[in-house]
Amino acid sequence: MTEQPSSSACIICGHEKQEGIRIIDEFICESCESEMVRTEVQDAKYPFFIHQLRRIWLQNNA
Repeated sequence: MTEQPSSSACIICGHEKQEGIRIIDEFICESCESEMVRTEVQDAKYPFFIHQLRRIWLQNNA
């Protein structure tokens, strides 16, 4: 019996996904990761991504 990978909530979009990356104890789904690396500094979503990623740093250093 093959075990399915467990899903995790993405720290960026909040959706439960199976595929993505882990940074410290937080999960970022593949679609958010892909969108983040394509986002230009001038894009309106850039500050949102920075804020969400900063949460990882703050939680780790709390």
